[in-house]
Amino acid sequence: MLKKSDFYYDLPENLIAQTPVYPRDSSRLLHYDRATDTHFDRHFYDIENIFQKGDLLVVNNTKVLPARMFSYTKNGGKVEILLLKRFSLTDWEVMVKPGKKAKEGAVLTINDELSLTVNERTESGGRLVTFHFDGVFEDIISRVGEMPLPPYIHEKLKDQSRYQTVYAKNEGSSAAPTAGLHFTPELIERLKSKGVEFATVELKVGLGTFRPVKEDDLTNHKMHTEWYEITSENAEIINRAKRENRRVIAVGTTSVRTLETVADENGFVRAQSGDTSIFIYPPYKFKCVDGLITNFHLPESTLIMLVSALLTREKVLELYNYAVKNEYRFFSFGDACLFL
Repeated sequence: MLKKSDFYYDLPENLIAQTPVYPRDSSRLLHYDRATDTHFDRHFYDIENIFQKGDLLVVNNTKVLPARMFSYTKNGGKVEILLLKRFSLTDWEVMVKPGKKAKEGAVLTINDELSLTVNERTESGGRLVTFHFDGVFEDIISRVGEMPLPPYIHEKLKDQSRYQTVYAKNEGSSAAPTAGLHFTPELIERLKSKGVEFATVELKVGLGTFRPVKEDDLTNHKMHTEWYEITSENAEIINRAKRENRRVIAVGTTSVRTLETVADENGFVRAQSGDTSIFIYPPYKFKCVDGLITNFHLPESTLIMLVSALLTREKVLELYNYAVKNEYRFFSFGDACLFL
């Protein structure tokens, strides 16, 4: 039986990327060829020469909300607010810090346009709140909110667009699908002109993606839920690739979780939306996904467990230790991996 501790590796703090590289596709790429059990040191722009006509890349087109805001109590106390999940036009689940200043019934003011009332505490320590505003909520948030960068990034992001993919479309995520941050519009066009196809899914990434696994026995870990959608048009693009035995490559673990949630035993998908709490870890038989573009993930995280299900735990740790030795940059603003 695999345990959480089986997915640990040593990572020097200086290898945690604090800023994105420019241009986006100049990041390094650790390419592992599963058929030949060999790996190569490349750059992300090299995928133009790796992918073939007919390959299908499935991307998550979710857009990150500037979900981090600061509010004030009537006595002037400062409370950090982080948007997590929307239930209606006005009602959200949020994280608050410090929690003692956000008791039930408290009214917190963000600015003249926006305030909120705390309704109740959630099991995870968050709050269910009702926002009060006059105007368009998204427009107000775009003015007062900040990008909710992961807790391991300590430098301020100068260009907010660098925590969005170039194809981000549907707002609602609390974190970026970071594997897609390496793509530029020019690289996408070059891939398309070569005959590489693209399909989109949407999975609204929650902050649960950074939540540590607390149970050492993986069968006891309760996975966070995230909302997903796949349209009929994109389902058909994916199914056509499966029927023609073409490679389906997921861009990011969020795309993997969406595809594996909706796929049947033969790898075909259907248009649908809903919440997924799929937890992929070894042993797992992939139904739809043939390959994966992803970043390097935290030790003992559900994401390194997912990658280990695609390769093996031993191979992933071997590749990660190689990346550490060769000073690849890790996590959200770090370098990429291609497992194909």
